Amino acid sequence: MADSALYTYILAALVAILLYRWRFVNLYDIPTIGPSVPFLSYIGAIRLLSHAKDMLQEGYQKHKGGIFKIAMLDRWLVVVSGPKLVEELRKLPDEQVSFLEAAQDLVQMKYTFGHEVHDDPIHVEIIRAHLTRHIASIFPDVRDEIVSAFNDHIPATSDQWMPVSVLPVMQNIVARVSNRVFVGLPMCRHEEYLRLAITHTMTVARTRNLLTWFPEPLKPIIGFFVNESRRGLKHGKAYLGPTIQDRLNKMRDFGADWSDKPDDMLQWTIDLATDKGKGIGQIVQYVLLTNFAAIHTSSNSFTQALYHLAANPEYIKPLREEVDTVIKEEGWTKVAMQKLKKLDSFMRESQRMNGINVSLMRKAMKDIRFSNGLFIPAGTMIVAPAVAMHMDDENYTNADVFDPWRFSDLRGEEGEITKHQFVSTSVDYIAFGHGKHACPGRFFAANELKAMLAHTVMNYDVKFENEGVRPPNVWFATTVSPDPTAKVLFRKRQDCF
Repeated sequence: MADSALYTYILAALVAILLYRWRFVNLYDIPTIGPSVPFLSYIGAIRLLSHAKDMLQEGYQKHKGGIFKIAMLDRWLVVVSGPKLVEELRKLPDEQVSFLEAAQDLVQMKYTFGHEVHDDPIHVEIIRAHLTRHIASIFPDVRDEIVSAFNDHIPATSDQWMPVSVLPVMQNIVARVSNRVFVGLPMCRHEEYLRLAITHTMTVARTRNLLTWFPEPLKPIIGFFVNESRRGLKHGKAYLGPTIQDRLNKMRDFGADWSDKPDDMLQWTIDLATDKGKGIGQIVQYVLLTNFAAIHTSSNSFTQALYHLAANPEYIKPLREEVDTVIKEEGWTKVAMQKLKKLDSFMRESQRMNGINVSLMRKAMKDIRFSNGLFIPAGTMIVAPAVAMHMDDENYTNADVFDPWRFSDLRGEEGEITKHQFVSTSVDYIAFGHGKHACPGRFFAANELKAMLAHTVMNYDVKFENEGVRPPNVWFATTVSPDPTAKVLFRKRQDCF
């Protein structure tokens, strides 16, 4: 009897998979990289896990300016390439293609953060309406936490080189600096809370990767068993719950704008969440979600840039000279960060070469047809091949060469103030997406990362033990990460200004 039930479940699962794949029969008109027949397409999906860069590059070279598709384990990924189609995708209205639905699907938000956060993602509104507008006023706190965190995690001396496992250290530093703004002192330095913020980020990534092995019809079942959002919520409430409750009590007793009301993201979240009738649990989930978005991407981005610097220490001097000149004029401020053109260019070039593999994610909410006649059915995930476009010599001269001043030189030649800034997007630079749905947190992240790099060059010498050799990136499916095992040698700078 038990065997019969098991076979029934297996048969039902196979039927669900087949029916789900056949939903997208209309995609057969789109060229495929890898097998396209149901079930055989899983061969391509499995290959994608370790060869995504090569497969996307193959599709880009064969169908440049056109559209192709690649099988993932749980869906087809339709890839548009070339400036014309990228711009066309950007201009499609939200009722036809949704960035939010795409991002939520790829993070598997229903199962990693819960349905309530999935259904009402107020963190996006908070980032756009509050965080970006407050960058100048919160910058002194960001700077203070950078100094404190680097002193604690990289206590290098001037008389010897100190090996540092960069990626895990930067995860801790980014978590501290970001949470100085998210939850404030003293919680941003609470070791157990920071460990939760970092490990929850890793847990979400693991859960997301696991769920991609299953088609949509099976995800509610699998998600029920692997969903670890409840554990993160339990621990998050233990750390943040008392603070949130205290603030809610003050709002009740003294009104919404009491005299010493904090001005941090936690309070902005409390204000908006309570207006919508949400409780402490939901507020904690939004804080954890914001940490997920900030810690993983920013620590990766900074580590990638630092690897370029350590592999090419000759870049330190011109960066130091620029930082020293600007800081003497403006102090450690947001205005100063805007004037660091070489440092900004360094970060943008690193992001160009090491950023996300695919970008401009959209989910078709209705059937759509592109100008080249290709039909995309509702429910399809659409992306653009960021790495392939960024490494195209038609878009960037000597695209495979790291040129730290590439964009600062372009700003000088073209007289453009903002076009080639770190945070700027275009049809051929999509590291942050493009258009109105470009990453809303990129302005805060850029200022944080630039302040961290400026602090690094002003206070440390860095290099690799194997001088001049940058460790290769690690690729998994559509993600790219810096080598998590690489170490950089730090020494306290000997010729401080």
